[in-house]
Amino acid sequence: MSPIQIALLLLAVAGVWAVVELALTLRKTRTVVDSLDKTVSDLNNTLAEAQPVVAKLDGAVDELTPALAQVEPLLKSSKTAVDALTSNLVEVEAVVRDISEVTGSMAEASNAVSSVTDSAAGAVQKLFNKVKAPAADADRKLAAAAAEAEQPTERVLIGEAEDEAVDGADAAQKPAAKPAQYYTYTPAETSEESCDE
Repeated sequence: MSPIQIALLLLAVAGVWAVVELALTLRKTRTVVDSLDKTVSDLNNTLAEAQPVVAKLDGAVDELTPALAQVEPLLKSSKTAVDALTSNLVEVEAVVRDISEVTGSMAEASNAVSSVTDSAAGAVQKLFNKVKAPAADADRKLAAAAAEAEQPTERVLIGEAEDEAVDGADAAQKPAAKPAQYYTYTPAETSEESCDE
């Protein structure tokens, strides 16, 4: 074989290989084109379904146009209302300030009246304490006497011991009979005496 025949043979093999590759590429391209056709048809169907929705949206926008024309006057009137509310709030603030001043004055007057009544009540209390003091002392003394009467006591007859001592002495010098005297000791006094001894 000559080199030209080898080159022609190689060209023929390359041509066959190119044709096979071209066939495979065309087959893949056909598959892609078929899927693209399906996608386009689906898109057309979606657009066909969307057209009524778009028509409804157009009708809604047409209906909103007069409402949008009315929004501007509403905004102007709301600005006017806000301005009026602001001026009313300024007036309310002035009224509150005046009320605050009046209540402050009333509080000062109330404090003055309260101090006057407190001092008058203190004077009256002192007067009643001075009047009640003697009566309270008498009540305390009566209560102390009642408490003392309730406590148990010991009684010692002193007159008989003196009579026995006088018997040994001169009878002429004996004075007239003394009545018997009793001394009362409370338990506290007797315990103190026993401690002293």
